[in-house]
Amino acid sequence: MPPLALQVSLVVCALWSATTAVAAQDPSPETLYQRDGFSVVGHLQGGVNLVVEHHLFWDFGETVAGVTDFDPNAEWFEAYLKPGVTFERRAGDHATFYGGLSGVGSMTIGTDAFDAGDTGRVTLEEGYLGWRYAEGETTFDLSVGPRVFKAGTGMLIEAGGSSGFSRGALKLGPRKAWGFAALGAISHGAFKGTAFYLDPNESPDNDSGNRLAGVDLRYDSNPNALIGLTAGKVIASGSPYPKAPPGGVGVPSIIPGARDGLEFINLYGRAPLAGLPNAFMAADLAFERNDRLNMRAWAGRAQVGYQTFSGDDPDTDRLERFDPLYYEGNPSAWSTGTKSSMIFINSNVNAWQVAASITPTPVDTFTVRIHRIDADQLRSPIQFGQATRVEGDDVDNPITGVTRHHLSDDLYFEYFRVVSPNLFLTTGFSVSNPQAGMKSIVADPPVWTGAYINLIANY
Repeated sequence: MPPLALQVSLVVCALWSATTAVAAQDPSPETLYQRDGFSVVGHLQGGVNLVVEHHLFWDFGETVAGVTDFDPNAEWFEAYLKPGVTFERRAGDHATFYGGLSGVGSMTIGTDAFDAGDTGRVTLEEGYLGWRYAEGETTFDLSVGPRVFKAGTGMLIEAGGSSGFSRGALKLGPRKAWGFAALGAISHGAFKGTAFYLDPNESPDNDSGNRLAGVDLRYDSNPNALIGLTAGKVIASGSPYPKAPPGGVGVPSIIPGARDGLEFINLYGRAPLAGLPNAFMAADLAFERNDRLNMRAWAGRAQVGYQTFSGDDPDTDRLERFDPLYYEGNPSAWSTGTKSSMIFINSNVNAWQVAASITPTPVDTFTVRIHRIDADQLRSPIQFGQATRVEGDDVDNPITGVTRHHLSDDLYFEYFRVVSPNLFLTTGFSVSNPQAGMKSIVADPPVWTGAYINLIANY
């Protein structure tokens, strides 16, 4: 048995034994102290994950980027532990003071998909204080400090923390909280409005000084139906954008600090389908503008399996590249494909998804997802200048992006098991088959495959 596999087996077995023993006890979070309207509750979450990838990024590391020392076949182990406490203090019949404090310790053994590994960090996750006042159907809620926050469906604002690289745990992604969040909310019956100011917990490897503020307004008519709007502005950022060269010929220009001043609005809704139990329809539509750059972009999703994010049209002076901001990127949320989501962010892509799940027992679920991913604009950056190259002997006129729309087809199988009320096992296998768009860059790219198995404990 290889040393990495042996190491992983020992850690997984140890965690499985420990968490199973604890899971046999009271499954609710541990109340550490409770007296006279004051309570302190302990929380603990942890996970381990073993990942294997073959022909990472369709071997583009060598064939396109020319990085000969990048190994496209990788296996690595990652783990994290997230302990924390929350407290509440009643102040009379209507007011409550509350707060939370938690940290994340994460690690990676081996080399992950982005050529990082044998590393890890311990960082603050949440550290907030809040005040809540309830009178009848109306509630006021104010909080300040690092914490988790999601606006709408998470199309633009959910993933407040970043993992991977020097922090480790790339795939598990245990960091969810914003580095700083100031939230003010008012709710009355089914209506809730939240004003927010957010500073993401960006990795020190790639901290661009982003700050954003806005509002989220939503109306939940019942547990399965809602309508809402998120609107805001990026008030500070050093994040650059790529701009397609005129006509798609040449090298893309990079606009430094382009995200600064971006304005966005996201409309979202969900409703059940009459006469069809457990069936629903949902839609998101987002628009972005930045007058400083002459930028107009849009994105949308109809949850019958189609989503699109505009790309920069190389035949116009305007910038149409959609900025995905801090979307939740997993296959059940806003990722574009499964494997392909590691190389295509939600910009200049269209995607169809068909997903089906079956639950033969109360604790077992099998899911299959099929994605078709297309480029929205040809000869336009899909990533930051991705695949800028010379075709034939025309060295004076390199092109960028792809010359055919169809990028890839992804197939993903997942098995999920509830081992206990606090312990969850997930394993999956995925395949990404490059299509005409990718073959316009490299004649015969290989099929990219990968598999994983993870175990998550949540108390």
